[in-house]
Amino acid sequence: MKIVVIGGTGLIGSKVVAKIRQAGHEVIAASPATGINTITGEGLDEALANTDAVVDLANSPSFEDKAVLEFFQTAGRNLLAAAVKAGVKHHLALSIVGVDLMQESGYMRAKNVQENLIRQSGVPYTIIRSTQFFEFIGGIAQQATDGNLVHISDLQFQPIAAEDVASFVAEAALSAPVNGIQEIAGPGRFTMPELVTRYLEATNDPRQVEANQNLQYYGARISHAALVPAGQAKLGAIDFEHWLSSRLAKA
Repeated sequence: MKIVVIGGTGLIGSKVVAKIRQAGHEVIAASPATGINTITGEGLDEALANTDAVVDLANSPSFEDKAVLEFFQTAGRNLLAAAVKAGVKHHLALSIVGVDLMQESGYMRAKNVQENLIRQSGVPYTIIRSTQFFEFIGGIAQQATDGNLVHISDLQFQPIAAEDVASFVAEAALSAPVNGIQEIAGPGRFTMPELVTRYLEATNDPRQVEANQNLQYYGARISHAALVPAGQAKLGAIDFEHWLSSRLAKA
């Protein structure tokens, strides 16, 4: 098989490219740095020629509401048009668990638009909705910090290791399209204040977590369970303790 990975040089993309290559398939790591740009359309037709599957892992460089919407609309339309032209048999995109439940967030609205473009394209597809990555916990704490306090809403939280995300994405890319949504998550469910506290303590961070009932994620109001799978999800193999110990060992 020939597979093109859009965003193939990023956190998830580089891992997906390696896994597909290790499985013996031809894979192109596509990004503006490699001359393939979903915003301008540069290099898309050439890259997608004779391609069996496209994996879209690209992310907006800006999280501002208008900019992120324009990114996913433009990139989605250009990529899907090129896929139709090339006769691609499978379009796979990585999205977010609960994306349709968090529409106060401009980023989530933009991801919802991306999903709808895929559904309406006529290209056989798979949408993988993932929970947040363990790798994001530090950033979640940082954006909620005021002085020495980290103000975290008491939300259900089931993050997953980036390595497991890449494994699920690579597996799906090498499989038949499901023409629907697959959910993936980490093996353990927590509250967000609990896990952020454990992360800060393990990294010797002096900040203290203060839980609240505001039910917000990056400033957008959400429901208590919006960040965890609503139904049956595939669970990753790497739990928080193993991910954290591996991270600390590399520090």
